[in-house]
Amino acid sequence: MKITDVDFIVLDVPPFAPMARTRPHIFTLGIVRMCTDEGLVGLGEISAPAADLAHRAATYEGRDPLAIDALGEPDPFCCALLDLAGQAHGVPLHRFFGEKVRDRVPVSYWSCPLEPEETATEAEVGARLGFTNHKLKARPWNVVETVRRMRDAVGPDYTVGLDPNQNFRHVHVAARLAQELEPFGTVHNFENPVLKTHLDWFRLLREKTTIPIALHTDNAASVLQAVKAECIDYVNLSGTAQTVKKAAAVAEAADVPCWVQLGGLCLGVKAAYSVHVQATIPNATLPCDELPFTREADVLEEGLTLEAGHFTVPTRPGLGVTLNMEIVDRYRVA
Repeated sequence: MKITDVDFIVLDVPPFAPMARTRPHIFTLGIVRMCTDEGLVGLGEISAPAADLAHRAATYEGRDPLAIDALGEPDPFCCALLDLAGQAHGVPLHRFFGEKVRDRVPVSYWSCPLEPEETATEAEVGARLGFTNHKLKARPWNVVETVRRMRDAVGPDYTVGLDPNQNFRHVHVAARLAQELEPFGTVHNFENPVLKTHLDWFRLLREKTTIPIALHTDNAASVLQAVKAECIDYVNLSGTAQTVKKAAAVAEAADVPCWVQLGGLCLGVKAAYSVHVQATIPNATLPCDELPFTREADVLEEGLTLEAGHFTVPTRPGLGVTLNMEIVDRYRVA
């Protein structure tokens, strides 16, 4: 088998309406489409298309995809090569990452910073779609009122993960907000609530609140540091599939649950890849941040099912998803 063509397609798919107003220029996305002389097509996705990756795409042409060490390649090409290998051998992609431990992967609904009443409306949308957790880009000046309105709108069983992107900054601010938020009983976690340069602040805040404290990181060394500092309850893991697996293993050794964000504001190709990886991570029990539903269209024809706040792990060979080329062509910019 030989690779005959590698398309590196740059797409600009607008975010849904509430996010479009506050984040009109969300990054473009890149899709890798790797075709072979046997009719197989491998897919990959990257959130920040770059000229060097487009140039690298051409270097795969004429090569046997099964002779390439996929795990040594950049992530979008790694995914496409594993997709081809899975199809060639008749196995789903997760088989390359270890034992499958779950058939369904939980996922959060998501909101960017909005006014409290707008976020409450978005919570109603999420609840109607079957989500039970809502990740919120929180800000200190309105987070308490926002969570209050969300609880009033959808009830106490719809939990909220707060990600202030370090904007609570200092322990005294985060602790005061935690004290006001605790009575609602709906706050699932504080993610990076204070400056990440101060793990001692994470630990001090953890001692002052019953709300679980989470660190967002992209490497195993940071997880190890946080575990040693006894400053986290959860960890959110980004990076390549391999770095996420390594970091999750460190967290698992310390009995720390995690969730995964390989793509975040991605399309369905990257979400499917992440779901395969998460299916093999025992402690990836928390709702993930793979959010293809936050854009006005997705590029998948079929293969990745989202129901009741869970992705179903694809079972077809390879990535198990199919591109909708009509959608791809509609949003293609390069």
